[in-house]
Amino acid sequence: MNPNQALWEKGDFTRIAASMRDSGEVLVSRLGITKGLKILDLGCGDGTTAIPAAKLGAEVLGVDIARNLVEAGNRRAEELGLTNCKFQEGDASNLHELKDDTFDLVVSIFGAMFAPKPFDVAEEMVRVTRPGGRIVMGNWIPNDPTLVAQILKISAAYSPPPPEGFISPMTWGIETNVIERFGSAGAAKENISFVRDTYTFNFPDKPSDLVDAFRKYYGPTMNAFDAAEKTGRGSDLQRELETLFNNQNKSPSNDATSIPATFLRVTVQA
Repeated sequence: MNPNQALWEKGDFTRIAASMRDSGEVLVSRLGITKGLKILDLGCGDGTTAIPAAKLGAEVLGVDIARNLVEAGNRRAEELGLTNCKFQEGDASNLHELKDDTFDLVVSIFGAMFAPKPFDVAEEMVRVTRPGGRIVMGNWIPNDPTLVAQILKISAAYSPPPPEGFISPMTWGIETNVIERFGSAGAAKENISFVRDTYTFNFPDKPSDLVDAFRKYYGPTMNAFDAAEKTGRGSDLQRELETLFNNQNKSPSNDATSIPATFLRVTVQA
């Protein structure tokens, strides 16, 4: 199996996505979506941004490499009666099933950044966007002090070194890399813009329970715990993550969690 597919099918990201719904709706509300707009949501998960976009009347296709998330997305759309939203399996670095110049807006929020071959990802995103359309990416920022960058940094310290040739997904959070990748796909530098934005994880239980959700259902954290347990360091990893989550929790209640995380929002005008 494709290692990236194995990573995202390993857990059940829908359990984490539940804490991301509010911010997904807020982000989509800022994108100027109108009825009939053709949207591709790449690395869509179970529809955290695809479904709010469809609710605004857009024609939305969600593509994700994880088959369980595609099934979950189609189930959510059906339950909501959204006939204008469908999900299918696909690889962000090779969208061979999609035609050139198809979409008015290509969105990827913490999705395509995790696909291998980032130059291929940029090329495919540009290829399927119609002239005059837009690409919007949300990417975590390396070494940022907020939640997700720190989860991934801590997890990496307990994990074996990546295979030779591995390109960290966090490199998508560096502006010069983004310019280089989209530039190689034909996008002009002056058509690429950046904003630091915030995504908030809202969870109805205490921070340690959210840590447990990441441990059980989030592929990268699951792999980190698998590696840490083999060296007898599982409790150390648990403690580090609980400290992180507790320190960053902004909820006024000890029994609820609200943690903001900074990300790089990229807009490319095609």
